[in-house]
Amino acid sequence: MPVPWFLLSLALGRSPVVLSLERLVGPQDATHCSPGLSCRLWDSDILCLPGDIVPAPGPVLAPTHLQTELVLRCQKETDCDLCLRVAVHLAVHASLQAQVVLSFQAYPTARCVLLEVQVPAALVQFGQSVGSVVYDCFEAALGSEVRIWSYTQPRYEKELNHTQQLPDCRGLEVWNSIPSCWALPWLNVSADGDNVHLVLNVSEEQHFGLSLYWNQVQGPPKPRWHKNLVWPLEPDSVRTNICPFREDPRAHQNLWQAARLQLLTLQSWLLDAPCSLPAEAALCWRAPGGDPCQPLVPPLSWENVTVDKVLEFPLLKGHPNLCVQVNSSEKLQLQECLWADSLGPLKDDVLLLETRGPQDNRSLCALEPSGCTSLPSKASTRAARLGEYLLQDLQSGQCLQLWDDDLGALWACPMDKYIHKRWALVWLACLLFAAALSLILLLKKDHAKGWLRLLKQDVRSGAAARGRAALLLYSADDSGFERLVGALASALCQLPLRVAVDLWSRRELSAQGPVAWFHAQRRQTLQEGGVVVLLFSPGAVALCSEWLQDGVSGPGAHGPHDAFRASLSCVLPDFLQGRAPGSYVGACFDRLLHPDAVPALFRTVPVFTLPSQLPDFLGALQQPRAPRSGRLQERAEQVSRALQPALDSYFHPPGTPAPGRGVGPGAGPGAGDGT
Repeated sequence: MPVPWFLLSLALGRSPVVLSLERLVGPQDATHCSPGLSCRLWDSDILCLPGDIVPAPGPVLAPTHLQTELVLRCQKETDCDLCLRVAVHLAVHASLQAQVVLSFQAYPTARCVLLEVQVPAALVQFGQSVGSVVYDCFEAALGSEVRIWSYTQPRYEKELNHTQQLPDCRGLEVWNSIPSCWALPWLNVSADGDNVHLVLNVSEEQHFGLSLYWNQVQGPPKPRWHKNLVWPLEPDSVRTNICPFREDPRAHQNLWQAARLQLLTLQSWLLDAPCSLPAEAALCWRAPGGDPCQPLVPPLSWENVTVDKVLEFPLLKGHPNLCVQVNSSEKLQLQECLWADSLGPLKDDVLLLETRGPQDNRSLCALEPSGCTSLPSKASTRAARLGEYLLQDLQSGQCLQLWDDDLGALWACPMDKYIHKRWALVWLACLLFAAALSLILLLKKDHAKGWLRLLKQDVRSGAAARGRAALLLYSADDSGFERLVGALASALCQLPLRVAVDLWSRRELSAQGPVAWFHAQRRQTLQEGGVVVLLFSPGAVALCSEWLQDGVSGPGAHGPHDAFRASLSCVLPDFLQGRAPGSYVGACFDRLLHPDAVPALFRTVPVFTLPSQLPDFLGALQQPRAPRSGRLQERAEQVSRALQPALDSYFHPPGTPAPGRGVGPGAGPGAGDGT
């Protein structure tokens, strides 16, 4: 009977785990087979050349199934290596008419061993298993991926293959039997004030590579630093890993201090942070007066947040009192009123929550610091006292709908007109009192002049307390620049200034028309002793130059610059007739426009670059005869801090490189940066 041969091939690479660890003693490879079969291992390895499939001359012996088992090959009790045992199940298709070869391959090298297997004629049953042959064993690297192929030589059928991931030192219960696993380094964290030290405890006889990396929630780890602590190492498996700052509150505090929220559109925003972190966000309502922001949960819900991924809230309209709260580990980490930059400061509006039930039943309540007050109500809160008027405003369409779905809706109703009515009554009482006082003073003419002087001083001090009026004119080059203007206007409102900007008066602008609105605002501002601020940008400079060259703007012009174009018809006469100094100031943003790019006619008034010249700019906005405030530098720092997130978002938007965005005259790197 011819002698059959069998070939098994095994290759190493990388992937999961087996943990049945029998110990084999001795360094030599061996083979054994099922009872009744005879097998022999050739003395040396052979070339791994499976060759092409050829037609079988007759019935042949063929491999039908592969099995692997992880074992230890030990020279002594504590000196073992990881080894892979391979069992090949065989079947005879008719009688034995072929040599069978066993081949074994391992990455990055390939080993092929040859086994001789003979089957007695009495065991030959066509198409049925005749037993198996076991090979001990192939030494493999810890943590590697193993691939095994099995085929005959000559090859009569398609080879069998098997892939298996071997464990590393962390996954073995008998790691103390493998010398290369003995040295598991221990990492400890020590703190010295704000400095944090990683202490690595390693024995002198062992060699290590230490790698620091970000543990990403999504995607593979990103290595930041790698160092061989002794000398270049041979490829090895991971011994251990530790995340020493996972529970460190200082590390979490540093992370959240570097995170910020960015508003992209009316409904979309994102959380910008150095790395992934678990968080959830919800909308809240912040009323003026310093009360805590009240989460709108329910009717809205908390949403899971993914860092640097665009998220959306189902809003119909934006409102400056709407803010975003971000929680992590049930603790508030971030809170920002994203819409305040573009829509102005907080408004004295009441938020109405409408709840819808079955059969068109609905209920309304007003959100207050003490809770949600049902309307109508006999409670003593402000919303309850004005409940009837709020319901009338809601029915007449004077409230702004912010959100709507099948379960309910949110409405923002203005309260300023009711406050104005109260003040009107107060002023009426004051006027009656003044009339009576005047009558008394007429009867005492000698004292009249003194009383009038005191009254005049009171009026002047009251006007100073209200703050100087400031009208902000700009060209809406793009939506990002509009948000930047809104941030500047909001920051100036925190000072003793009454800021007017078309961003916050779109309804009146549409009703009156741009020319009429700007003319009325300019006249009122200048009559009150206020100041008009011309905020120059590349688009504004282009429009000014066009107007000065042509002397008139085309009546059919449309686009985002039309509002600023309309304001030029009100502003230019003041400059041409020399009335601008003292009533106008100019400004532009660093890195966007150089002051020299502003047309010469408009440089007859001071032109400041922001934020580098904020103290001088705020000084120019003060009352002409007001003393120079010692808090001017402090206020400039306050405005700069409020303006910085908008500047960062404009000049370095998410997903784009860092260079500046200036495109007009004088724009570009270094423009207006003082270098």
